[in-house]
Amino acid sequence: MALGGFVDWRGNAINREVHGGVRAAWFLYVLTVVTNVVIVPNLLNLVTYLHGTMHMGGYGLLALQAYLPSLHPPPCNIEAELNNCKEVHGWNAALLYTGLYMTAFGDGFVRVCLPSLGADQFDHKYPSESRQQSSFFNWYTFGISFGGFVGLIFIVWLENYKGWAIGLGVCCILILLGLLIVAAGFPFYRNQVPEGSPLTRILQVLVVAFKNRKLELPQKPEEAQENNTGSGTGSIDALSQTNSLKFLDKACINPGRNGAWSVCTVTKVEETKIVLRVLPLFISSMVGYISNIILFTFTVQQGGMTNTSLGKIHVSPATLFIIPITFQMVMLAVYDQFIVPFLRKRTGYVGGITHLQRIGIGFVAMLLASVIAAIVEKKRKEAVVQMSLFWLAPQFFLLGVADVTSFTGLLEFFNSEAPRGMKSIATALFWCDLGLASLMATFLVEVVNKATRHGQQGGWLEGSSLNNSHLDLFYWVVAVVGLLGFLNYLYWAKKYVYQHNPRIAELPADQDSP
Repeated sequence: MALGGFVDWRGNAINREVHGGVRAAWFLYVLTVVTNVVIVPNLLNLVTYLHGTMHMGGYGLLALQAYLPSLHPPPCNIEAELNNCKEVHGWNAALLYTGLYMTAFGDGFVRVCLPSLGADQFDHKYPSESRQQSSFFNWYTFGISFGGFVGLIFIVWLENYKGWAIGLGVCCILILLGLLIVAAGFPFYRNQVPEGSPLTRILQVLVVAFKNRKLELPQKPEEAQENNTGSGTGSIDALSQTNSLKFLDKACINPGRNGAWSVCTVTKVEETKIVLRVLPLFISSMVGYISNIILFTFTVQQGGMTNTSLGKIHVSPATLFIIPITFQMVMLAVYDQFIVPFLRKRTGYVGGITHLQRIGIGFVAMLLASVIAAIVEKKRKEAVVQMSLFWLAPQFFLLGVADVTSFTGLLEFFNSEAPRGMKSIATALFWCDLGLASLMATFLVEVVNKATRHGQQGGWLEGSSLNNSHLDLFYWVVAVVGLLGFLNYLYWAKKYVYQHNPRIAELPADQDSP
């Protein structure tokens, strides 16, 4: 029942009946919810704090600064007295930036490590655990959405109506609670034995392959494989040699010198090949995700220009994010509990469909959302009476579909395809994908504005309000970019060969089901 390559928190061997599984994952689900109760609303609402309180256009330190008036600049009405308002500066500014950067670092570490740790609680070689691992990513994404849902209602209300000191103070307490909860799960986790930096191993392969570039590969590959066993990777799963990217195989040739920078194992070479094979999909997914970033941002701005009254309830612009988040939660639950089991029986795939198919469905949903958004925005500007918020429901729904499919699919794809020693790097690649897509979305907005600017007339998105802008035309540009991104993604997805079979694993004859 022991599981190779993993230990418990005291460094002892793992027992499959005690460690890992759904029980261990529950602690991580709770941490996901708690952190996103804090992160999501503050990502959206912190602009109000920086603009209104600090006069600018981390939660323990931020709460302290929000509570002590001596750490604020002089109060003023920033809307009426813009020129007389002093921005926070000096030591007070240093305290503010320290809190903000500590928050960013902490969130970054959690986002990179938590999905990998969660996936490690399940062994993909066992059918039951393989199915549970696929569900883990669905429920991890659900935790992000649910945490954001609670935070957008509770934390935003506290910060706006009870004060920033109270709101950020509650955030600090919640993060501490999350830390205690995840620590309580230590006796149940499967922890991967550290094997050194995967980036170093990749660099070693590239350097050694370049050094040996003029050497000829032997006729029989095995002649170059077993002469370098001293450079092994310990408990990391051994990988078989593949025929792709053959130039990297020269890193396995032993020129007569020992050492990690002179000769590499087949496993190291194959790890590097996996990363290089994923890079085209990384880039094409980044391009495909630009539409989602832009639609999410501008759809909420569109919502602010509509009639947001739902009966006697008035929905504030910041709270509009609850709508797509609600769609995401409902669809994730339905997808995991009903759609995946239905498809699994008919396709044989662990996740019902392959990771790349799931991502592609998300990109199609983004494309459709762009087209619908363009039509709705044109109708909104032409309407005599203020349009109802419900007109935005189709694009909100499609954005929810996109996140249920492409967001979760990308996360699971990068994690499942990565070798055991590179899971955290794979998760970091996923978040880098989204971050770079955001930067490219900003670049697209700047390019369109510059191209459509004529003399004193501003660009399509430079009007004083959406009514004076051409968001409908910009949405058509986004649709074209989305189409090109999808076609590019489709090309690389068809060429990709999975490292790990996405079909349901067959249990070895000499092993019992857990």
